[in-house]
Amino acid sequence: MAIRDVLLALTSYPDPTPVTVIDRAVSLASTLGAHIAAISCEAHVQVPGSFLGSAGNIGSIVASEAHTSRKNAQDLLATFEATAQRCGVPHEIILERCVTSEVAGLLTEYARLRDLTIVPVPESYDQWYAEAIMFGSGRPTLVVPEGPSLKAIDLSRVLVAWDFSRAAARAVSDAIPILEKAREVCILTVTNEKAISSRRSSSELAKNLSRHGIDVIVEEVDAANRSIGAVFAAQIESRKADLLVMGAYGHSRFREFILGGATRSLLTNPPIPVLFSH
Repeated sequence: MAIRDVLLALTSYPDPTPVTVIDRAVSLASTLGAHIAAISCEAHVQVPGSFLGSAGNIGSIVASEAHTSRKNAQDLLATFEATAQRCGVPHEIILERCVTSEVAGLLTEYARLRDLTIVPVPESYDQWYAEAIMFGSGRPTLVVPEGPSLKAIDLSRVLVAWDFSRAAARAVSDAIPILEKAREVCILTVTNEKAISSRRSSSELAKNLSRHGIDVIVEEVDAANRSIGAVFAAQIESRKADLLVMGAYGHSRFREFILGGATRSLLTNPPIPVLFSH
């Protein structure tokens, strides 16, 4: 299935998403020939009523934070609309209002109705929004680092993390419209890191993708006592990969202790955009 409907999640609080992310997301939608909707929330900090009553200036601080969030959301959506219009990309803007604890759930609900959701990942605070969407939407999530060094989201060189798992199979299926546009696709299996149920899986996957007109390189890399995150980081650098495709492991409700090692590493500090599927 082609990717025709994209959602871009823009954070308004505590810090706004950098506007450079908007340029990258709109450019990707244009490349995919997709409609893109941007959503941002006016977030209200939730403070217990008893605490509000005991501290005279807390109410004004909460109101000020809500005002900042609203202005950030409006500014981001205005920038998005101007960018999409300039690029001729079909689009819409969505402004929501909710308390901070409800933002992740709200974004997940919208993500369930889109082919792909783009989630910028900041370095300075928790990645909860991305985790909630990845594990709750049932749709693929493109995690994009917010760092200034990232250029346009390129689809030329794609690295596929393959371990014959259900999540990896789902990720490959979700990524086929992107793989069809890539100039180079590498299926990477990391050995001696965990048990893999089939030794024939990489070659069989290559046959499957070839029937979609996708030519691939199949490679195995020994973990050699390195963490899985370190292995992926080294392969991304050596292959000059633009995008990583992988299955997401874990459950958001207990994310602090059962996120998979590779998922945690690449979500916390993604060196390039990562397409996650769960």
